Amino acid sequence: MKPQSLPMVYLVDDEDVVRDALAWLLRSRRLLSEGFGSAEAFEAMLDHLPRQGADWPNAPSCLLLDVRMPGMSGLALFERLVERGLLRTLPVIFLTGHGDVPTAVAAVKQGAYDFVEKPFSDNALVDRVEQALARSAEAIEARDAQAVLGHRVAELTEREREVMQLVVQGLPNKLIADQLNISVRTVEVHRARVFEKMDVKSAVELSNLLRGDNAAHG
Repeated sequence: MKPQSLPMVYLVDDEDVVRDALAWLLRSRRLLSEGFGSAEAFEAMLDHLPRQGADWPNAPSCLLLDVRMPGMSGLALFERLVERGLLRTLPVIFLTGHGDVPTAVAAVKQGAYDFVEKPFSDNALVDRVEQALARSAEAIEARDAQAVLGHRVAELTEREREVMQLVVQGLPNKLIADQLNISVRTVEVHRARVFEKMDVKSAVELSNLLRGDNAAHG
């Protein structure tokens, strides 16, 4: 598994003073941040990511997002992030005024990580940020592991995939040979190649690996 880069907190708020205060607060807890003055600016950054951002973010990340801004609202940007499938790797914490609490609660039901009402407790906010970053790190690790697994499966030949499916069903080599109308020796060769390409030592390990991938897709 490739090592993850330093965590990053993205700040989207139209008020310079708020972004500056948040950046200072995060620095005091040794957290990096990057500020955007509008939802449009943040989305433009996403649009310019290489490869349509398929492997972004590559570091534990979260987004502190103001609900009410001129132009595109925080909620509209959140809905774009939902469409992009980014909520697991980029948890969203809404920053809300009192009147926006019902909106923020509804967003949490849609998958936002949390909301924090202004004026907020500095320590409570950063604690939630750190928890969101930990969740992001887990999601990125799972996403990357799934990508590695997909690459390994793609390297298998059609016959190797057939043998693999029967191996994980628990069939012995003799029954696999009968079902595929090939020799037991041929099954043994394919089985060994499957184990090598999938980087496993046993049928149980192979089954657990594929079960984990199915859970990630579920």
